Amino acid sequence: MQASFAPTRQQNAVGTLSPTLSSGAPVYNLYTAQLAVGYDLDLFGGGRRQVESLVAQAEQQRFILEATYLTLTSNVVAAAIQEASLRAQIDATQRILAIDEEQLGIMRRENELGAIAVSDVTAQEAAVAQAAATLPGLRRQLAIQRDQLTALLGRLPAQEPDEIFDLSHLDLPVQVPLSLPSRLVEQRPDIRAAEAQMHAASAQVGVAIANLLPQVSLAASYGGTATRVGEMFSSGNLFWSVGASLTQTLFAGGALVHRKQAAVDALDQAGAQYRAAVIAAFQNVADSLHALVFDAEALKADVEAERATGQSLDYARKAHELGAVSYLALLNAEQAYQQAVIARVQAQANRYADTAALFQALGGGWWNRASDAGESSSAATIE
Repeated sequence: MQASFAPTRQQNAVGTLSPTLSSGAPVYNLYTAQLAVGYDLDLFGGGRRQVESLVAQAEQQRFILEATYLTLTSNVVAAAIQEASLRAQIDATQRILAIDEEQLGIMRRENELGAIAVSDVTAQEAAVAQAAATLPGLRRQLAIQRDQLTALLGRLPAQEPDEIFDLSHLDLPVQVPLSLPSRLVEQRPDIRAAEAQMHAASAQVGVAIANLLPQVSLAASYGGTATRVGEMFSSGNLFWSVGASLTQTLFAGGALVHRKQAAVDALDQAGAQYRAAVIAAFQNVADSLHALVFDAEALKADVEAERATGQSLDYARKAHELGAVSYLALLNAEQAYQQAVIARVQAQANRYADTAALFQALGGGWWNRASDAGESSSAATIE
């Protein structure tokens, strides 16, 4: 529907042409007001399918945003876990280096007294150098991890967060998320985005088919024209029209047929992408569950090794106090314990990362946000 008002001032060549006005005046003002209404009859659903496609595209973009946010939050969690793991490994490595240096000092004194050979001292010096060589690599990884975490927070490297992550302050959730396979397709935002893409492609097929069929439109107009504004709608100054049109493309060089085929092929492509997204989602969940099982077993073994070496260290301390073992034996026991601590820290970090990966694989719980409650009533709820 359109409304228009057009005031004009003009002069007719009354010496050559018939005058426009009934008065015959050559110069006059003309005011025209008109209301025009047009309506395309969507007999074959082309307009409806176009709107349906646009709505599906908007839905696709919403779920792409959810998937991006889920990836971002998962990366932040993984970066925090890795930072905590590196800090714990650095602490244990520094303790091992201190033990090695202390052992080296004792062995040098023993060598001066002739109790041990020089080869034993040089072997210990090599052990100290090897332990010291691991620290710069760990510190480099920690610095890079801090930079990555800062970037994930949308900051420059000089604006790194004040938070320092400690592995001892991290806890596993009491319950891991549970879900049914049939619900996974509703929970994963990447699957929902692929589904919306396929929906939009399907609607475009309907649009292409409708374009092959006749197009029917209705039109009507009503208005008035006069030399004075107040007389535009007086008797004799009114005009109106009503009409309809039927349009059918008879020849377009095969363009419409090929556009329909292109829409069908795009739908096939969207369907293949949807199937790929579903398969990848189930693979992610399966991988996360397998990692949880095997890394839990590894963590259990490393915790047992840490406990055993801790007990051995306690016995060595008591034996050293009684004079039953040498101080070197005590340092060896503590070194073995710190090595076990490093292995346990790595396994514990893997266990935390596995749990975070499972949350991500199951969709991350975006549907639990209050803002999405109305839009996601059909989504599953993680128990």
